[in-house]
Amino acid sequence: MGRMIAPHSSATPAARSTVRKAVVPAAGLGTRFLPATKATPKEMLPVVDKPAIQYVVEEAAAAGLDDILMVTGRHKRAIEDHFDNAFELEQALAAKGDTVRLDAVRDPARLADIHHIRQGDPLGLGHAVLCARHHVGNQPFAVLLGDDLIDARETLLSRMLEVRDACAGSVVALMEVAPEQIHLYGCAAVEPTDEEGVVRVTGLVEKPAPGTAPSRYAVIGRYVLDPAVFDILERTPPGRGGEIQLTDALQDLAAGGTVRGVVFDGLRYDTGDKADYLRTVVALACARPDLGPEFTGWLKEFVAGLEDGEADGRDGRRAA
Repeated sequence: MGRMIAPHSSATPAARSTVRKAVVPAAGLGTRFLPATKATPKEMLPVVDKPAIQYVVEEAAAAGLDDILMVTGRHKRAIEDHFDNAFELEQALAAKGDTVRLDAVRDPARLADIHHIRQGDPLGLGHAVLCARHHVGNQPFAVLLGDDLIDARETLLSRMLEVRDACAGSVVALMEVAPEQIHLYGCAAVEPTDEEGVVRVTGLVEKPAPGTAPSRYAVIGRYVLDPAVFDILERTPPGRGGEIQLTDALQDLAAGGTVRGVVFDGLRYDTGDKADYLRTVVALACARPDLGPEFTGWLKEFVAGLEDGEADGRDGRRAA
């Protein structure tokens, strides 16, 4: 999981960006979470009481991106249903006068104008982005990956949109990680700029071998891309893992001097594997005003019991 640094104070919303469209790739098989993802998309696994992908869509909408394309695959119908109206459920809740749950059910469909397209063959992130070409057209657009959840109090995406509006080209989100972790990420070679927190990306390497990384700056799952990326992806051959890598296309753009990075040091939650997913659920539950105080108290008691060798899960009151 990303470093848990105290959140920034709430910022005044930025002026509306010229970027209006976002692409959310959601065609992965979710094999790390089997058997839970045998019939349920990994993007629909709950994080407290919302599916992970809803947090991503809420982030895009909060940044002013009101046209969102989901790139899905087979067995992903649940994602489409979640962001659609559920008339029978809504009628039942309305009849009971349960306005709180009624709003919760209606909210996903009201976040943005949401579209869906099937990727077909799972040929990698670069191919998923390429599938969005017809919908995006000749416009800059954002890409948000569902494994990275950015805390709602952060303004990373809005900041990236500001940089894109000021500088054109493409913008990637970067996070400084420990040297022993950098081989798990795409890594950026960078040069400083005159603007604090913004660097020029001069090169990118996908999951560099240990000891070969050009920096400690990892590319995390937020991008604002120039439409020029589509032509490059069209001619990009399969790379690591036999997939078309977005990193390879961004390397081409970086060589032309048109890629910048926004360095992020705020709250990020990783849901990419089981342990990180569990940490994310706990962190977000603790931050909730309606759940946090009671849950945090139970958690402290539970951890104290673990240290004392008492909390073994058989005490229903303690472990439930």
